[in-house]
Amino acid sequence: MKILISDQLEQSCIDILEHERFVVHNRPGLPAKELLEIIEGYDGLLVRSSTKVTSEVIARATRLQVIGRAGTGVDNIDVNAATRRGILVMNTPGGNTVSAAEHTISLMLSLARNIPQAHASLLRGEWDRKSFTGTEVQEKTVGVVGLGKIGREVALRCNALGMHVLGYDPVLSPDVTSKIDIEQVTLEELFRRSDFITVHTPLNAQTRGLLNAEAFSRCKKGVRIINCARGGIVDEQALLGALNDGRVAGAALDVFEIEPPKGNPLVGHPRVVVTPHLGASTEEAQEKVAVQIAAQVVDALQGRAFSGVVNGAAMHLTLKQEVRPGLDLAERLGSLVVQTAPGKLKQLTVAAAGDMLVQSLELLKAGVLKGILSHTVPEPVNFINAPFLARELGINVAEERNVDPAPYATILRVRYETETETREVAGTVLGPHAVRLVAMDGFSFEVRPEGYLLIYRNIDRPGMLARVGTILASHGVNIAGVSLGRFRAGETALTVMNVDSAVPQAALEEITSQEGVSSVRLVRLD
Repeated sequence: MKILISDQLEQSCIDILEHERFVVHNRPGLPAKELLEIIEGYDGLLVRSSTKVTSEVIARATRLQVIGRAGTGVDNIDVNAATRRGILVMNTPGGNTVSAAEHTISLMLSLARNIPQAHASLLRGEWDRKSFTGTEVQEKTVGVVGLGKIGREVALRCNALGMHVLGYDPVLSPDVTSKIDIEQVTLEELFRRSDFITVHTPLNAQTRGLLNAEAFSRCKKGVRIINCARGGIVDEQALLGALNDGRVAGAALDVFEIEPPKGNPLVGHPRVVVTPHLGASTEEAQEKVAVQIAAQVVDALQGRAFSGVVNGAAMHLTLKQEVRPGLDLAERLGSLVVQTAPGKLKQLTVAAAGDMLVQSLELLKAGVLKGILSHTVPEPVNFINAPFLARELGINVAEERNVDPAPYATILRVRYETETETREVAGTVLGPHAVRLVAMDGFSFEVRPEGYLLIYRNIDRPGMLARVGTILASHGVNIAGVSLGRFRAGETALTVMNVDSAVPQAALEEITSQEGVSSVRLVRLD
C-alpha cells in the first residue's frame, strides 16, 4: 500500500510506516494542483493543517482508504465528502493538549509582564523600565471559557500560580470541576469578575464572536484577553475598540480570524502580544501526533483496530439503512435542546418506542450526545467518542424503553434537565427518508427538523402570526413552513417556523418586543 505525506511530519512517522512495509512518499509542501494529479495512486494520505483535502481531491482519490490528520482539528478536510466515499478520517485528539495549555500560560505571563514589548525596546538600544511595569498573576482571577481537556489543563496551571479560577462550560458537571479547584459560574459572572479571560471552545455558530463589544462592556475594566483556541471566537474589531478605549488592558492572540493576519491592526498594537498559531508547535507535541497518527493508520489499513476515527460510525451506518433516519433524528434533537435550554446540564434522558428505535437505543443516545457536545466541546465529536466525552464531563444519561408513542408508531424523546428548568423534545421516523419534530415542552406540532427554526411562545389570538410574518418579511427572511401547538384557544401557544435563512438580531429583538410574544429562539439544525 502507498502512503502520501503532503505536510511536514516528524521522521518517526515515516519510520513506523516503512517498518510496516508501506511505500511512503514524503512530499511536504505539495502544491494543491499536483495533489489533485497524483492522489488517485494512494491508499492513505497524511496531513497537518496546510493541505486542504477538498471534495475535489476526495473525488479523485479512487484508492484512498484513510486520511490521517496529525493534530486535533479537521477543518481542512471535507469529512462529509470522505464519509460518502467510504474513506476513514482520523485525527490525534489529546496529542497537543499540554503544548496548547503551556502556550496559553506563556502568553498570559508575557501579557502580564509586557515581556515582548520590553524585549523589543531593549533591542532598539533603550533602557526603559518604567514603561513596562507589569502586574502579578498571583491572587488574580482568571476566567476559563470552555473546560475541555485544554481548558482544564490551563486551569490546573493557573491554580499552581496562585490564581483564583472561574470556569464556564455549558455541559461540564460541577462535580468534575470542584475536584480541580474551578469555581463554575455563569458567563455573565465570569465576565464581571475576571482579571484575565482565556477561551478554549470550538468555533461554531454559538461561539463565533463570543467575546464581542457587548461582552467587553460587561467585563471588569482592565481585563486581559487570551485566545489560543480558534480565530473568530474573539471579535477582533470589538477587541481593538476595547483596547483603544481602555476597557481591555491587553490581549494575547495566537489565532486570528484570517491567517496569516495581513494588515490586521491588532498585530503591532502596543498592548497586544501575538504569535503565529504556535499552540501545538512544540517538539514533543509534533513527535506525539506523528507517532500517534502513523500507528492509527497502520492499524486501520491492516484491519487491526480503529482509533481517533472522526467518521467511522457514520460509515458503519451506511450499511444499516434502517438505523440512519433514527440516528439523524437523535442528533438533531440533541442539537435542538442544547440551543434552547439555558443553564447547566444536570441530567439527560433518552426515551424510545418502536422496535427499530428501541433496538438502536444505545446508538441513538450517542447521536443525541453528539448533537449536544458538537456545540460545546472543542474537539471533534462523533458517535464513537460522544459517550466517552459525556462521561468525562460528568454527564449522566438515562434511558427509557417502550414508552407510549401515541399518536405515532415510533417516538424518540429527549429530556434535558438543567439547574433551573426541564425541557423535552420529541420526534418520529415516518419513513426511510422522513423524520419530524413532533413535540416540545408538552406542545404538539409537526415540522421538519432541518435548517433554521424560529421558535417562540405567544398568546393564541388572531393576528399574532401575521405580525411576526410581517417583521420577518421586512428583514428579507422567507418562511418555509409553520406549525403551531396549543392546549386551548386563547392561551399560550408554541409556534415553530422553518425559515430559509438566519434571522437578523434586529428582527429577533423586534419580535421579542411584540406584546404577547416571549421565549424567542433561533436554532440551526444542519
